[in-house]
Amino acid sequence: MIEQPAYTGFGFSDGEWGLLVGLPQSVLTAASAAESDGTRRTMAENAAGLETIAAGRESASPLVAAVAGEIVARVGDPDSGEELPVIAPADPGAMIDDVLVRAGEANALLAARVDEGEAGAYKHWLVKIAEQVVGAASSGGLLGIGGESISDSERRFRDRLAHVLND
Repeated sequence: MIEQPAYTGFGFSDGEWGLLVGLPQSVLTAASAAESDGTRRTMAENAAGLETIAAGRESASPLVAAVAGEIVARVGDPDSGEELPVIAPADPGAMIDDVLVRAGEANALLAARVDEGEAGAYKHWLVKIAEQVVGAASSGGLLGIGGESISDSERRFRDRLAHVLND
């Protein structure tokens, strides 16, 4: 007997599932790219984002738990010391805009396919990932002292994401 992919139980196509599984890591990368922080701070942001993604495996939402489980299976488990590579997009603004467009597509998809509770849990999880990433390392300051805990550009990305998702 051939085991069916997880997404078939939720009624998604392979492409739709790809959108839902790819979006959390894209949100992490976009939130990190919202402010150029340097490698050390970006690594801290990546770690915070991956922890938040991995924590989704314990969600009461079967959709969030399944998506989080698939992401961790693909990129690694932070509990076993896995780290994401630092990604510095060539055009952070265009990358952020693309992530927001895809978030809007995911919002419409979820509204059409799952109940409000599942949709709300997924959208809230995405915003939480962004919040954890932008709050993981201060921006500005000198030698790691001072600076803002969340910069205006980071806050703007998080707020735009929440607006697109109606969360």
